[in-house]
Parts: sequence; structure tokens; C-alpha cells
Amino acid sequence: MSRIGKQPIPVASGVNIQIDGRTVTVKGPKGQLSREFDPDIRIVQDSGQVVVTRPSDEKRHKAMHGLTRTLLSNMVVGVSTGFTKTLEIQGVGYRAQKSGSNVVLAVGYSRPVEVAPPPGIEFNVEGTNRIHVTGIDKELVGQTAANIREVRAPEPYKGKGIRYAGEVVRRKAGKAGKGGKAGKK
Repeated sequence: MSRIGKQPIPVASGVNIQIDGRTVTVKGPKGQLSREFDPDIRIVQDSGQVVVTRPSDEKRHKAMHGLTRTLLSNMVVGVSTGFTKTLEIQGVGYRAQKSGSNVVLAVGYSRPVEVAPPPGIEFNVEGTNRIHVTGIDKELVGQTAANIREVRAPEPYKGKGIRYAGEVVRRKAGKAGKGGKAGKK
């Protein structure tokens, strides 16, 4: 039995789950999410919790069991509390500022890069070097944060760029023979 899949999902107060065949709709104080799941996996709502079961120990059913439970749990958490990813900008002259709902990044290119949020995502800029990406869909929050990081990924020599909060960038040494006797005759 899947260790993750067999755990019941607790449903917080104020969250309403509607199961209609393969489609599950979760409504909460922050919004509404809907998703289609594998038809073989059973999703049953009991008193105050949701239980996910699989029909057999087939490899595909085992894989879908844990995945379905995790996706459903993320939907419940998203509509009740939401998700946030924090990005940090490091580098001399690198900064971010909010322009309406968009974020404008000055990260060493000839002109600033403007990033627009997809529907359901909100940007908050703290100071000039921290960006908070907030939303109810965990997958969309993570993808949006990855797209912003991709604008100027951290480089290994000086560590400049956009990184996730708490991310450790492995540093490389520069040229070894700088000013040495290696190339002289």
C-alpha cells in the first residue's frame, strides 16, 4: 500500500468538495479549483475527510494512487491557505519593482524585463530584491516562479542572478593561472 496514498485528506472548515465522476471541484475561502483524475482511482468523501483508494496493485495504479492523493491534498490546501514561492535577486544594480500587477526586473540586460502574472497569480515585491509569487494552484505558482528565475538564473562564478529563497548556488573558482608564470617563455 502506498504510504502517501493511504493517508486520508483532512478537509478544513469552509472547504467544500464536490466529486462528479472523474472531476473533483474544491471550493474554499481563497477560490475554486477543478481537476480531472484517473477513472480507475476511487475518491470517496467521508465525514470531514477524503479517502483515495486504488482497485489493484498494478504498477500504474500504484503510481496514480499517491499522485492523486497529493494533487487532491494540494487543491484543499490551496483553496484554504494558498501557496507562496519567494525569489531573491542578487547582483550589483539588479532589482525588481512592481508596475501595476506586473513585475519589472532590471537584471543586467540592455532594457528591463517585464513579467506579467498568469490568471490566479499575484506578485508582491519586498524591498528591491525579493519577489513573492502567491496563488492557490501549487503547480502554477511553482511554474511562474521558475519562469521568473529563468530570466537570469544564478551563475556559478559570482552568484549573481535570481534564485529561490534559501537556494544554495555552488560556486566555481575562476581562472587558475591569473598572472602566474604558466604562459611566459
